[in-house]
Amino acid sequence: MALSSFVDGTLFGTRFGYDAARVVALHGWGRSHKDFTASLDGLNAISIDLPGFGASPPPPHKGGASLYADLLSPVLEECKTPVILVGHSFGGRVAVHLAEQRPALIGGLVLTGVPLLHRAHGRQRPALPYRLGRLMNRFGLIKDESLEGLREKYGSADYRAASGVMRDVLVTVVNESYEQQLRSISVPVDLVWGDGDNAAPPEIASRAEALLADARLTLLGGVDHFVPTNAPQALREAIDRRLGALR
Repeated sequence: MALSSFVDGTLFGTRFGYDAARVVALHGWGRSHKDFTASLDGLNAISIDLPGFGASPPPPHKGGASLYADLLSPVLEECKTPVILVGHSFGGRVAVHLAEQRPALIGGLVLTGVPLLHRAHGRQRPALPYRLGRLMNRFGLIKDESLEGLREKYGSADYRAASGVMRDVLVTVVNESYEQQLRSISVPVDLVWGDGDNAAPPEIASRAEALLADARLTLLGGVDHFVPTNAPQALREAIDRRLGALR
């Protein structure tokens, strides 16, 4: 499908259908609008390349999920509202901020594999050599360049693949948690999770469900973190459910 531009050419993505979009889909970190092709086929929808991914240029400065929500917000103005926001992983982080910022424009959320909260048993600690290097850098015993070398060696695959402002964004968002946003969301939320999701374990979805005013959790057996590409029909069923509630 051909790419379309949005927000004066600062964002790109794909349009589905022939009428104003009723669904807006936001992909995960390192992914693109293509992840939602199977889930959105036949709908009036938009699947966006988030800033710094696919065809969309990086954001103008560093920030977290709220910055991305600010950049995506104008897209909602050209949709048929209220819209259903679909967010996978990082895209779901952005979706909860959009729902908090623009509640009158949002009719429901479908979230999958989103690190909405920190893990119940704490985050995995960085490798010991990096922790020692960070301590030594703090006391001036090694230079910033040496610390960056340790980050490159021991950081996550996403961290090593990112550079410039995108690396700053990644460091910001992986430390974010969204209790405030979840408690403020009043629209219905479908949580569609793979039971084998190691990036955002199902226990996160269960705790998020308890914070939301109106939520439904669906666990998919034998499915990993990548529900949009590995279980698109289950995601489509949740989208159709939220659309049906708007009629």
